[in-house]
Amino acid sequence: MAMAALRREGRRFAPLVSSPNPINAIRSTLAPAEEQVGLGVRSISTQVVRNRMKSVRNIQKITKAMKMVAASKLRAIQVRAENSRGLWQPFTALLGDTPSVNVKKNVIVTISSDKGLCGGINSTSVKISRALYKINSGPDTECKYVILGEKGKAQLIRDSKKDIELILTELQKNFLNYTQVSVLADDILKNVEFDALRIVFNKFQSVVSFLPTTATVLSPEIVERESEAGGKIGDLDSYEIEGGETKSEVLQNLAEFQFSCVMFNAVLENACSEQGARMSAMDSSSRNAGDMLDRLTLTYNRTRQASITTELIEIISGASALEG
Repeated sequence: MAMAALRREGRRFAPLVSSPNPINAIRSTLAPAEEQVGLGVRSISTQVVRNRMKSVRNIQKITKAMKMVAASKLRAIQVRAENSRGLWQPFTALLGDTPSVNVKKNVIVTISSDKGLCGGINSTSVKISRALYKINSGPDTECKYVILGEKGKAQLIRDSKKDIELILTELQKNFLNYTQVSVLADDILKNVEFDALRIVFNKFQSVVSFLPTTATVLSPEIVERESEAGGKIGDLDSYEIEGGETKSEVLQNLAEFQFSCVMFNAVLENACSEQGARMSAMDSSSRNAGDMLDRLTLTYNRTRQASITTELIEIISGASALEG
């Protein structure tokens, strides 16, 4: 059987030996795979693996660059977000945070990002917003959405288009400050009727973790009603009002200022969470690309070695058949 195989291999190499220049003909069979045209599946698979390795290597460069950009943006926003926490904390101490208050007109302000590739922060905000909508909607109550960010809009518009009152996007193209956020807050207050604003955002904790948070801002009428009913908001009657303004006017100004401060902190906290989640996502992508590159390199080396070994076996078999 071995001799029969050698004879078959000898017949395969017979045209090479009978050619005018047999040495060049044999050398042509040893040329690299990329220089050959008709070598069949082996050369094609090697080329495919090489192209795949090149693509994965380019993707790895992109993800590493995106991680560095996210890290630089995070450092710039983190300090501002931590400083902004001092704006809304006095309101919590004065008015408290009453997420369980029962009102007729609820408005859910969902804060999301305009860009993706940042993990699940946008999906988390949307899930909490939908849960709040189910809790606060009913036959005697009304619930609407105000959406900040393109990603929140893309998810909520699928099944809640009729309940969306206002959409604001492309907020993070410019460096947001309190003046810009207060203009956005004033725009929301002018175009939306509400008894309670429920702001959903992601509170930044560290680069690898964020906490989904809901802040509640009540309208002046509801604050006055809760103040008369007692509880923590009832402590407002112990304060003395100066300047000749009535209690309703003070509460109106206080509610507007509270909403703008909470919005400013929420936007910055969500931006920090977005950059931290993007850093983690790009770091994971870079490591996955490295693992894939190692596997592709091993596959390429095995394929190339198998091709070389097969060609050497063919040459040795042919030479043995000619000698026999």
